[in-house]
Amino acid sequence: MAKILVVDDSEILRKELRALLVKNNHEVIEAVDGIDGIDKSLNHPDIALIILDFNMPRVDGITMLCKLNDDPNYEKKPVFMLTTERNDELKAIGKKVGVLAWILKPFHPTKLLNIVEKILQKYPKAG
Repeated sequence: MAKILVVDDSEILRKELRALLVKNNHEVIEAVDGIDGIDKSLNHPDIALIILDFNMPRVDGITMLCKLNDDPNYEKKPVFMLTTERNDELKAIGKKVGVLAWILKPFHPTKLLNIVEKILQKYPKAG
């Protein structure tokens, strides 16, 4: 079991991800945008993985990750982007700031769970 932070402005998507991840024995923390995601990331040091949307109000996903990486109190976590954004330039920027995978919405639940498990196995210290 791992604690996973889901950062997305869509309440429907957050609920869908929560149901999927909880069914597979993970604990889920939700954040409604990048600002909330930063706060939750800093206040829950035991988060094992962050699932992050790119397009959000106030602060987008890449900006959120950059702000976290610049914070001396933040211990880096594995992150993957779950978004509708297909821009190759953004994907390259995401990779530079630590995004491990770029998954397009809509997602297939089994494929998403496989990615979650592979990342958690590769980064066991986080989980």
